[in-house]
Amino acid sequence: MTHALAGYRVVGRDARADWQDAGLPEGDLVSMSGCVTTVVPSTEWDEWFGDRESAAVARAGRDGLHVLAVGIDSRDVAAVLEDVADGGWDVAAGSLPERLARTEPLPDGDVLGFELVGFDSGTWHTWTCLGGLVGDVGRATGIRPGRWGLVHDAHDARVAAEWLTASGSGDPKVFLWVAVKVVDCAGVGA
Repeated sequence: MTHALAGYRVVGRDARADWQDAGLPEGDLVSMSGCVTTVVPSTEWDEWFGDRESAAVARAGRDGLHVLAVGIDSRDVAAVLEDVADGGWDVAAGSLPERLARTEPLPDGDVLGFELVGFDSGTWHTWTCLGGLVGDVGRATGIRPGRWGLVHDAHDARVAAEWLTASGSGDPKVFLWVAVKVVDCAGVGA
């Protein structure tokens, strides 16, 4: 299975907050979602960096931030593009939709796992930010997050995302859930 590069995120790592699902592991969590961690924007209106170098520059001199490459399974790209277009995302050159349409491969790095995410009006939600979804997925599918709050098996992550979409449990915020591949570009997994 191949993953198209969505882009790079400069993010912090935070411990599970009191309001997050108690089924998450102790210790730092990795997420591409600004709902649960600090996300450094590339511009005033976009949190995605188009290349590793500009993400590394944004991270420079800031302790506790990491550069993550995020990939979307090529089988999900068309549905994600439709979802973000419905949500009003501009398809300008250099934007996430334009990168996904090019289906660039993910860079080499330490694969940390897979995160279940969905788009809503310019924001990416994670299954860990919408109350109880981690527990719901676990009860329905037996799939639970591992280290860093990520699912470590690509097939399991896809099954969980498909279940979340079919269940409608993210309504009214997220209707389409996908499992994104999270690759450490700056030592998160060290």
